[in-house]
Amino acid sequence: MRKASGSSQENLVRAVPKAKVRRARLMLNRVDPWSVLKLAFLLSVALGILTVVAAVALYSLSDALGLFQRINDALGTVLGAESGRYTVQSLAPLSTVVSLATVLAVLNVILLTALATVAALLYNVCAALVGGVGVTLTDD
Repeated sequence: MRKASGSSQENLVRAVPKAKVRRARLMLNRVDPWSVLKLAFLLSVALGILTVVAAVALYSLSDALGLFQRINDALGTVLGAESGRYTVQSLAPLSTVVSLATVLAVLNVILLTALATVAALLYNVCAALVGGVGVTLTDD
């Protein structure tokens, strides 16, 4: 005789036993300064590019919204007839803003890279004295 198909499928499906969660407690004793230097350089270059793009975007947005014209009108009411020589666009053209943002970005790249590398070296010295930072890793 043939059994019903439903009863044979019940025997095939079994509950999987729940696995134990493994934990490993590790100590971070040393950070490689060379890898910190490379990572800090790449991240600070990305931040520098973001700085220049944000400066151009804010300048263009301010110009499109008419903010510069409002500032020029306010200068006209305060300075009177002499304000015709001084406008925001003549005092701070887009090329000057981009140049200043680029110089700021380059200085930022140099400083952030150097500071991150010095911080890695200081961490290594402190970790040698104290023992490092404890980290617990789990396997879900």
